Amino acid sequence: MNQLKKVMTGNEFRFFLSCDINLPVTFRIEKLEGHLPNSNSSNPGEIGNGVDEKKPELYVECALYIDGAPFGLPMRTRLESSGPPFCWGELITLSTKYRDLTANSQLAVTVWDVSCGKDESLVGGATIHFFNVKKQLKTGKHKLRLWKGKEADGSIHSTTPGKVPKEERGELERLEKIANKYERGLIQRVDWLDRLAFKAMEKIKDLESSKNGSNHLYVLVDFCSFEHRVVLQESGPNLLIPASITSSNELVTVWDPEVGKINPSEHKQLKLARSLNRGIIDRDLKPSSTERKSIQRILKYPPTRTLSGDERQLLWKFRFSLMSEKRALTKFLRCVEWSDVQEAKQAIELMGRWEMIDVCDALELLSPVFESEDVRAHAVRVLERADDEELQCYLLQLVQAMRFERSDKSRLSQFLVQRSLTNIEFASFLRWYVAVELHDPAYAKRFYCTYEMLEENMIKLGMGAYDSGDGFKLWQSLVRQTELTAQLCSIMRDVRNVRGGTQKKIEKLRHLLSGLLSELTYFDEPIRSPLAPTVLITGIIPSDSSIFKSALHPLRLAFRTSSGGCLKIIFKKGDDLRQDQLVVQMVSLMDRLLKLENLDLHLTPYRVLATGHDEGMMEFIPSKSLAQILSEHRSITSYLQKCHPDEEGPFGITATCLETFIKSCAGYSVITYILGIGDRHLDNLLLRDDGRLFHVDFGYILGRDPKPFPPPMKLCKEMVEAMGGAESQYYTRFKSYCCEAYNILRKSSNLILNLFHLMAGSNIPDIASDPEKGILKLQEKLRLDLDDEECIHFFQDLINESVSALFPQMVETIHRWAQYWR
Repeated sequence: MNQLKKVMTGNEFRFFLSCDINLPVTFRIEKLEGHLPNSNSSNPGEIGNGVDEKKPELYVECALYIDGAPFGLPMRTRLESSGPPFCWGELITLSTKYRDLTANSQLAVTVWDVSCGKDESLVGGATIHFFNVKKQLKTGKHKLRLWKGKEADGSIHSTTPGKVPKEERGELERLEKIANKYERGLIQRVDWLDRLAFKAMEKIKDLESSKNGSNHLYVLVDFCSFEHRVVLQESGPNLLIPASITSSNELVTVWDPEVGKINPSEHKQLKLARSLNRGIIDRDLKPSSTERKSIQRILKYPPTRTLSGDERQLLWKFRFSLMSEKRALTKFLRCVEWSDVQEAKQAIELMGRWEMIDVCDALELLSPVFESEDVRAHAVRVLERADDEELQCYLLQLVQAMRFERSDKSRLSQFLVQRSLTNIEFASFLRWYVAVELHDPAYAKRFYCTYEMLEENMIKLGMGAYDSGDGFKLWQSLVRQTELTAQLCSIMRDVRNVRGGTQKKIEKLRHLLSGLLSELTYFDEPIRSPLAPTVLITGIIPSDSSIFKSALHPLRLAFRTSSGGCLKIIFKKGDDLRQDQLVVQMVSLMDRLLKLENLDLHLTPYRVLATGHDEGMMEFIPSKSLAQILSEHRSITSYLQKCHPDEEGPFGITATCLETFIKSCAGYSVITYILGIGDRHLDNLLLRDDGRLFHVDFGYILGRDPKPFPPPMKLCKEMVEAMGGAESQYYTRFKSYCCEAYNILRKSSNLILNLFHLMAGSNIPDIASDPEKGILKLQEKLRLDLDDEECIHFFQDLINESVSALFPQMVETIHRWAQYWR
């Protein structure tokens, strides 16, 4: 939403223009009211109680129609069978944004029943316009009457309008309209009177229902509400031709062409309020208790939230008294009018005297929101205070932040190059992250400039660089990493061309390594491992190298190290590992955040490095997939009993091993929920013999999933059974670890959101498709609207919901979430 618009007509009327709302269309499908036509039960409130009668399984299909034509893909709710009433309470987010809606935009809602087997049975449909006759966006709850046996018709003159005709409206409809206004805050609340009124309304509702014996079905839809009303304004020219004025007393809608333009008087008032002369007065201004509460509320906003005009004015007014509050700087800089040279100059001056901000807030200042070179340089000054270990946690995002800089040789790129000159591991990863981006035509020149800068500065180091060798040799040791990956790509091509099974391909691989490419068995000079640059590798061990049985035939290579050890890696060609690299980086960061709060959940943040847009390598962790374990041992418990037997321990397993398993299950359950990891199955859940469970393959993130009806928590039945079932003390401990970890990670919500915001310009598939939507989904998962205690209840309910789907009661149909794991 760009800005708040105002029109003064006696009283102030505040509103937003629809063309300014850059948010996806969102609404909630609440429930289905009424009795299904196929119910033969004597009691209309009891559906499906007969012996031979199937229980209805309903879902709602929601489609958007613009000017009579379908727009975008339809969305579906989950299946619901526990009714009537059939309650979904499900939030639906369309890919279309509010700014794209026109006057003739309709929501088409169709209810389907799938209890009849393969053929879906049509229950009914209805449509509703997004804008009312006054061209205002509809908000709050709306009851749509379904047209039985008809699919929702989204044409301009719809044959399935959900609105009850005027002549059929009675007392019940009038009361529901009033209740809707009350819920939207349009009617003043008086608690004692409200309770009496709602009691009386319930009685009238029961009386009307029993009197009419209505056979109608209704779907309850709850539209999003905004801070102010939303008025239709289509993008581009939107000139409405006024209808001819008749002699009747009808209201005529006349559009003001100046709406959306700057109001000269308001602009003047804003200038006066922010004038430099006022700075003398503002220095001594202190906020009142009410203003202080408002300021504290604003400071708690996530970095994704846009400040309103009043909020920006409030922060500017008390800018001097806020200088000792480090959290306030990012919010203050958001309220500066950067196009005003004098105001921008004053803001920069204040920024220099402000309390030093945290590294997390400095990352926000590097986002695309802040274009000022002075602001971005200030962010770099803050980053200079961070140690190498912390900085390396954010290096992937800092390289992506170069896209938002004003010049190719920015302060940020110079800082990263300078820091890499004292840390070879940092230098190696910086080189790879930059090299991968050379494939992006839009920013290739900028990243090549940073690559050259790194090369020049490392070669200039001379003798004694990093306490070993000279700069030129060190740079060559990094360049040889690229030569190694090129040779591995060549080997993969040769191996793939071999006809026959996996065993023949393995034989070809070992033959190549010990024959034609014997220089890979023993390198001329040690090469720094791309995954762990502090480790020097001296060659590949052919006999320990193999190939995975997979479509892409990834290589499993065993490297000798200079210390006499062995380093095993997996090399892939034909797969984009940049998304996996990001997810594992976030797992590693979250592991660090949890450990800082003394909570070690035994996570396995294995190393992943994309060495190109379709190639890369990852650390090999000895482990087995849950699918393999269940195939060989029938259960996780049997496998752990074999690895760590203890007759006196819980379930015949050592207490340490079971505790490790429970903690790792909790850690990954929370992290996969927050990051919205999809496509989970028993083949990409791995278990180490010490009890550590971990996830691999992150092709779907931020809520995307190839399977329908994904459960919110990625927790399979076998994992719960290994804890002793949903009633055991170990499962209770698992839930306790989940809630503790969730609240710890929520404390760092700004850091997590800022890191994802810096990835907005990257070519990672699930972020590039719609960065704004992805970040909002991430924010939604963190539930920043709840306090810690409320979050514990929320997360426990979430776990219970997911687990109850895995263990169906009696003869109830297995929930669709349980089907997810099949």
